[in-house]
Amino acid sequence: MITLDDSVTRLLLLVVVALPLVGAATALLPAPPGLKGRSPEQAVLRHGVVVTGVVLAAALLLAASFDRDDPARMRATTDLEWIPALGVRLHLGVDGISLPLVVLTALLGFLCALHAYRRPPAGPNPAALVALLLVLLGGALATFAALDLILFFLAFEMVLIPMYFLIARWGGGGSGPAARRFVVYTLVGSVLMLLGFLLLGGRAGTFDMTELAAAQGEGLERGVQILVVLAVGLGFAVKTPMWPLHGWLPPAHTAAPTIGSVLLAGVLLKTGTYGLVRILLPAAPEGTAALAPWLGAFAVTGIVYASLVCLDLVRRGADLKLLVAWSSVGHMGFVLLGIAGLTPTGINGALFANIAHGLITGLLFFLVGAIRERTGTTRLDELTARGAGARLYGRAPRLGALFAFTAMASLGLPGLAGFWGEFLAMLAAYDPAPGLPRPAYLVFLALAGLGTLLTAAYLLMAVRRVCAGDPPPGAPAATEPAGVIAAAPAALPRTPAGPAAPEPTTADLAAAEAPGAAPVADPDRLPELRGVELSVYAPLAALTLLLGLWPALLLGLTDPAVQALLPGVAR
Repeated sequence: MITLDDSVTRLLLLVVVALPLVGAATALLPAPPGLKGRSPEQAVLRHGVVVTGVVLAAALLLAASFDRDDPARMRATTDLEWIPALGVRLHLGVDGISLPLVVLTALLGFLCALHAYRRPPAGPNPAALVALLLVLLGGALATFAALDLILFFLAFEMVLIPMYFLIARWGGGGSGPAARRFVVYTLVGSVLMLLGFLLLGGRAGTFDMTELAAAQGEGLERGVQILVVLAVGLGFAVKTPMWPLHGWLPPAHTAAPTIGSVLLAGVLLKTGTYGLVRILLPAAPEGTAALAPWLGAFAVTGIVYASLVCLDLVRRGADLKLLVAWSSVGHMGFVLLGIAGLTPTGINGALFANIAHGLITGLLFFLVGAIRERTGTTRLDELTARGAGARLYGRAPRLGALFAFTAMASLGLPGLAGFWGEFLAMLAAYDPAPGLPRPAYLVFLALAGLGTLLTAAYLLMAVRRVCAGDPPPGAPAATEPAGVIAAAPAALPRTPAGPAAPEPTTADLAAAEAPGAAPVADPDRLPELRGVELSVYAPLAALTLLLGLWPALLLGLTDPAVQALLPGVAR
């Protein structure tokens, strides 16, 4: 551990939160102050890499100086008057719950900037892309550092517009409807959340999240707490997303460019579950306990439903990116199930699953983009029928091995990061907090277990079809000469949210973010992972393995903070 003065750690957190916004403003200048490139477009993309790199370095230094002996105490705090008439303060800080999310967000932001520098998404001026990426990053980091309800709300909403434009302007065909659906769902949830915040802050007499946590709902009637949990919880449930409020997620993921999908899965979804733990559990414990069984029921329904949809997508040879998008609905269901147990075990499992999902699903979306670049398609039926992605083990062994490794982590293989969050969430369902209906939670446990089996089934089937080239019976016949993959810049149609909706047709995502891949002249070779690609993918794979083998690295931070947060959750 590095020992730093409080003033230095405070400055580091301010750099982490504010520098992306400053970098976004300077990216729009005629000559942004970044590293010079061969063209203005390359210069501004390098500027994005430099800014996000500095933010990541500051976040890592902040983490290295964090006192692991007392992770429940807020560190690097800034507390200034901001809107005195409303009692709103510029209050920032991190503890063992928020610090891992700050580091994850900074890491994914840097890797996305690096990926965009290597292969910019096709679209308008790169300066606008970099500016939007930095604004989104700054809003997400401020969300995890905010300790005032109104400041949290403003930061929570700051990410909405950048993500809308990333999908609408740099996405594939059908991105406009997908972006509008994302905005409509989020705005409706945000209105409810703001009303809940005003009710909570007005009745408690403060918007300060640390004071609300210390009060543990004291002075708030049970009925008021239930109203707060309903209003605020629905806003968070939309962003998570919780079944049946998930309808915006598959179209948004499918239409977004690769960096948009990575940030959506790895960062934005985490703001909803983080808000549930940070705000609702301590501030409205009785209301949370009253509605926790319903949360668990919706969580396991989402787990099973999403897994069945994924099985159907694999059976029909649908798009691989859509499959990963739907898998996120199921994985976030385990996060919600852990929260619904209202025990330290479950909350720790939810926080661990949050980080693991960000690492694993972020890497999966990067790899799906790499497959599309090499083959011109990510539809499972086309990959299998034409040999474009089939036999990936033999044609691009490193890419195939990394894809299989990431899929194994996603299905929860022991020894990898995806295992611990799901295991702890299911353990919490077996032994929920006192006062919760244990028979109902045992049913939740059984359904979650079924979900893990279904998840393993569809991911193993996907790996077989993409990597081993073992097509299922009845796979469509090849329509192109062997070894020749035509780049098809077809528009990506709007992807409905339901499992029975029509799937996109040939080469859905070939033009989602960049011109189609060049034809492959040699049927036995595909470009291997190398250079910048490896530098983007390797940190996520290494952390997935490290957290799987050494879960105490993360649980040692979260558990003391969770223990301090939970008294009074279930009375």
